This record gives sequence, structure tokens and C-alpha cells, in this order.
Amino acid sequence: MDLFEYMRSTNMEKEAPLAARMRPRTLDEVVGQEHIIGKDKLLYRAIKADKISSIIFYGPPGTGKTTLAKVIANTTSAEFQQINATVAGKKDMEEVVAKAKELQGMYRKRTILFIDEIHRFNKGQQDYLLPYVEDGTIILIGATTENPYFEVNGALISRSVIFELKPIPREAIKELLKKAVYDTDRGMGAYNGTIDEDALDFLADISGGDARHALNAIELGIMTTEPGPDGKIHITLDVAQQCIQKRAARYDKNGDNHYDTISAFIKSMRGSDPDAAVYYLARMLNAGESVTFIARRIMICASEDVGNADPQALVMAVNASLAVERVGMPEAQIILAQAVTYIATAPKSNRSCEAVFQAMQEVQATGDLPIPAHLQDAHYKGAAKLGHGTGYKYAHDYPNDYVEQQYLPYELSGREFYQPSGNGYEVKIREHMARIKKEAAEASSKNKES
Repeated sequence: MDLFEYMRSTNMEKEAPLAARMRPRTLDEVVGQEHIIGKDKLLYRAIKADKISSIIFYGPPGTGKTTLAKVIANTTSAEFQQINATVAGKKDMEEVVAKAKELQGMYRKRTILFIDEIHRFNKGQQDYLLPYVEDGTIILIGATTENPYFEVNGALISRSVIFELKPIPREAIKELLKKAVYDTDRGMGAYNGTIDEDALDFLADISGGDARHALNAIELGIMTTEPGPDGKIHITLDVAQQCIQKRAARYDKNGDNHYDTISAFIKSMRGSDPDAAVYYLARMLNAGESVTFIARRIMICASEDVGNADPQALVMAVNASLAVERVGMPEAQIILAQAVTYIATAPKSNRSCEAVFQAMQEVQATGDLPIPAHLQDAHYKGAAKLGHGTGYKYAHDYPNDYVEQQYLPYELSGREFYQPSGNGYEVKIREHMARIKKEAAEASSKNKES
């Protein structure tokens, strides 16, 4: 590196956005993600020992995927190369591979290739990498905001370890923001700024676990706010709201308002009020609630409160959950609204829910009662000699594919756990069960008479 290149690099580092300057340089500076980089975790040990294998970082924006790659770059003895899949092509990869072969052959030095936005590569580009990952020419580190099991070549997946990064915890973001405001080395400390506690809380909440989003707001606030009479730049709640262009919502994800809102949301769907349900959905989305959390609650409601009165409700809810993971905000709100209004207007029944609760109580009260011999497996060695399976009636050999026989343990004979309601599709279930039982009883009676 010549003098001019060194000066350019130094100036770029000083003038880089705050989020780039505050990026951790060592493992000890990384906030959050203790589930994968805690001191007893595999990734932490692998980085410290410089024994990285091919890995893929998967998670929302601003959670540290590129940061971890940079930390690895700072700690490894291997050659570190970086490309971005949004602009790189096959020629760029060919150059990396050629240099990697040269380093491996001449110096026995490994090459780590970090590919940001790896899901942007098409199948052909990903296939090109495969043999070089497999033979160890390159160690791949991929970063993606998309589910790698959908977007990354299955062969690459099978040769990599997947690490899912979570949104950065609220308290960790608050500490990061305070460091950004007061740090005079890489932060904004030279501007003599200060931040109020409620502004910290607001930015930590509204960032949704995205550290970059929060740091950008802090930088904008300090750079555009005039100093007060005391000569300091004050980042108040009002300044924070303006910087992120969103009004503070009274919604603490760890407090009563969070639980009150989700409770009202679920009860509105259960109570068949689509207007209230979609209103509380909007409240949660406006406050930055996780769309995956909302989708989980919709799935539970679909099974617990709609159940077999409309079996399609659970199908709708599960598909919505998968769709919001693929699409993300802001379009995810459309998908959630469709699922919510469907669940809210569907006929309701909790009979299947009650059935399993009653069955669980019975199991806990009576233990593992003997299974009737004719239902037991007759295929394993010696089972048939013990009478297992003897006398079993194959339902499909009988009219309506139904035959009366003892299915419950004999001690529970006649016990009913599931009693279909008179709502929606459960009406048909109830009528169907009544009909086939009646016809089976009549057929049995005729057989006895003859």
C-alpha cells in the first residue's frame, strides 16, 4: 500500500458513517448473539482457534452478519477476500479462486471468501463455488437476510454450518447507543452530545433489534441538532422521533401494554370481531412488534379457537407465517391482515382443544393403561404368538370404512374426549360420525338376527 492509498483509507475510516465506525473489531466488542458467540459456543471457539469451516450467517438486517465476518478477518491467519453478490459476477469469483489456489500451493495458506447477500447469486454462480468449497480451496462465509434453506444451493448448505443471528436485545442496543454518543474515538463524543433516557428507550424499541438503524438515527440527530444554552447537543425523545420519523408508541415489549395489546388481539379474533382484531394488529405493527411473533399467535388462535369448525383456518395461518418470513415488512402486514380477518370471521370451536386437555388429565390420573391386544403391533418378533393384533378389524373392509371395536383401553370404555360442536364444519363431522355409527349398529343387529 503506497502513501496515497494509506491516506485515502485513513480518511475513509474517519469519514465513514457512524454505524461503520462503531462496528466491533474483536469478539469481545460484539453485542448480542450470545447463543452463537458465547465463550462456551462452537463459533467463539472456532474463531479464537482460527479453525473456521464454511459457514452461513442468516438473520435480519443490522444484527451483525457482516460484523462477524470482519471480526473473523481481523483474527484469522488466512487470506480474507470479500465480495458482494449484488454486484459481483463469475469473473470476480474466478479471480478469488485463482489467487486461493496460488496461496495454497505456494504458501499452504488458506483463503476465506466472504460473500455478502449470497442469496443474490443465481444457481449457476452458487454451483461454481461448490467444488472449491468441497476440496478446501476456499472457506466460504455467506451472509443472507433470507432463509438459506430456500435461497442457497442445497449442496452448499450441506457443506456449511448455519448460524442464525437474532435481533439484538434492547438493552444491548441501548449500551451501543450510549457508547456511540459519548465515545470520542469512533463515536460522536467530539460533538459534546448527550441523550435522554426516554430517547434511548424509544430508539432501542423502535429499531427492532437492528443496530444500524438505531445508530443512523443517533448520527442524524447529533449532526442536525443545534447545541443548547449549555453548549451540549441534547438528543431528546422529540429529536429521536424526528430522526427516525416515527412517533413513540406506548408499547413496552416487556411491560403490561404489550401483554394487554396481544390479549386484546387474540380475544378480538376469538370473539369474531375482524375490525378490532385488525386494529390491534396495526397497533403492534406500528410499535415494531415482530411479525413472526404475531404470526405464531395467529396460528395458535386458528387451532385453539377455530379448530375443526373451519379446518382451513390453520392452513391459512401456517401459510401466512411462512409468507411473512419470506416477504418481510412492509408487505408482511398485508399477509397478516388477510390471516387475521379470516380467523376472526371463521366459525369457532374449541372442542379439539378441550379434547386434548381432557385426555391429558386422564393420562395423568390413570397412567399408561393397557392397550387392547387387537390394536397392538403384531409384526415384531414373537408378537403374534403373544396374541398381539389378534381379532383386529380392518376398517376399510367394512361399509363407510368404519367398524365398531374397542379402541380406548378397556378401563376407559365409552369415554368421550372430542365432542364436535354445532358450528361450521364440525356440524358435518358430527353428522358423519352419527351416521356411520348408526349404520354400523344396524348392520351388526341384522347380522345377529340372521
